[in-house]
Amino acid sequence: MDITDVLVLGGGPCGSAASSMAAKAGFSVTLLEREKFPRHHIGESLLPASIPLLEALGAADEISKAGFLPKFGATMVWGIDKSPWTWRFDETNSENISSYQVSRAEFDNILLNNSRTLGVDVREESQVTDIDLEHDLVTKVNFLDKTGKKQSIKATFIIDASGQSALLSRRLGNRKWDPNFQNLAAYNYFSGGEKLSSPNENNIFIESYQNGWMWNIPLKDNITSVGTVVDANSWKGHVKDSDSFLSSQIDSTHYSKEMLSHARPMGNTRIVKDWSYRANNMTGTNWVMAGDAACFIDPLFSSGVHLALMSGVLASAVAVTTLRNPVMAKPAASEYERIFLEEYSHFRELARLFYSSNRTTDSYFWHARRILGNKDKYDPRSTFIRAVAGQSHLGYERMVLERGQLPKSFHQGMKDYQNELTDRESKLTSLGSYITQTIPCLAPGTSVRRGTVLGDGEFITGTLLYSESRPDGVPCSTLVDNLIRFINGRHTIKEIAYKVSTNYDVTVRGEVVNNVLRAIHILYNDGIIAELK
Repeated sequence: MDITDVLVLGGGPCGSAASSMAAKAGFSVTLLEREKFPRHHIGESLLPASIPLLEALGAADEISKAGFLPKFGATMVWGIDKSPWTWRFDETNSENISSYQVSRAEFDNILLNNSRTLGVDVREESQVTDIDLEHDLVTKVNFLDKTGKKQSIKATFIIDASGQSALLSRRLGNRKWDPNFQNLAAYNYFSGGEKLSSPNENNIFIESYQNGWMWNIPLKDNITSVGTVVDANSWKGHVKDSDSFLSSQIDSTHYSKEMLSHARPMGNTRIVKDWSYRANNMTGTNWVMAGDAACFIDPLFSSGVHLALMSGVLASAVAVTTLRNPVMAKPAASEYERIFLEEYSHFRELARLFYSSNRTTDSYFWHARRILGNKDKYDPRSTFIRAVAGQSHLGYERMVLERGQLPKSFHQGMKDYQNELTDRESKLTSLGSYITQTIPCLAPGTSVRRGTVLGDGEFITGTLLYSESRPDGVPCSTLVDNLIRFINGRHTIKEIAYKVSTNYDVTVRGEVVNNVLRAIHILYNDGIIAELK
């Protein structure tokens, strides 16, 4: 029987990310993949948030050399405007202004080969047949190798990245379907499709229509990924021929139909059902679920690969932490699940609101996905609105939602929060150099506490900043920790900067003072510093 430090189930982006990071940490890693790569997979449109993750894996250069089309934003027929409109990443993000439209067969193969390069024992065509569990402890994984021979492997830690197969979740019976996103998707690849006009020619195009919405993703070599998302219950038992079904849906659109008028399908149409779910618990004694094995959200915002890569990196951090410091195993698992669910919930809420905002069509699909308004639900300081208004790499959400018809309270909350940000920026500008003479006061409920945070490839004990807007806490640096502790409503920023700087070597105190001033700006804009007296 084989033995390994970390066993990864699945070789998609999540499994490749998890295995690569664990191998980079110096542990023996074995990866079992059911199929032979390269293999087909849907989900070609990436977010800019994925770029730093690809860099961390050491795969960014190979991805850039592959010739994938750069993606700078999205064009949509959605909301209250029946004509196409466009948002671009560079409108809200100056660091990563583009991502890629990728062929998943090639993209996933690059990531898997990157794992091999880092020393991962990759075993393709290995079919997991059973997972042995004893009181929440995975003791052994049984599988058939590529020759059909029965094999078993033991691992100190197991990462389930098996995608929608969800091997551990099915074994435990803990999958919960999301009633808000019970959709059906039909998709195929076309050659000869028309692109959008410049400068949006590489954008994903999303068009809402009577029965749901359709995606049109341009890929290299003049290939286009085309798919439709409709209500699963409405079409259950009515899809007799998948090719004819997709063709009929294309004919029901306006812009997509025109873009594909001279295109030809390249294969058979595929059907995917029951899109959204999550596992009730994603971690155990020596295991963690990651990527689609843990949860899957509606593909509207192309979040799949991002969540896969992010959770793979985080899952590796749990494994590394458990192997290096068993005392931290439970806190690491808990923090992993919190971070993953926070990101998942963000995309889920965004999709729910965006569906609700559409008014381009009037049909059961859209009526069933509209929010019953609660005028008091959306206050200016709600967690979601803060995420929408303040995310750096996901900042397009505000623009997207503003195009829709949502409850007036939602839009007013967005407007109030944006106005608050503008007012705070104006005050900082007006203060100029006089800001050092002001006395900062913390917002009620603000504190710093020790807790579990993500370090360099593992979870460690660090400092978390808590406030009314950050009830779950956000990791902060030692400098911010010191700064918060000195803000008591009595000392000026100049006095606080001096006190903080004395904790550092005299050669860097000038730099520390400048960093304190920058931190003051950020904390004030974020509302953690309530006022400057």
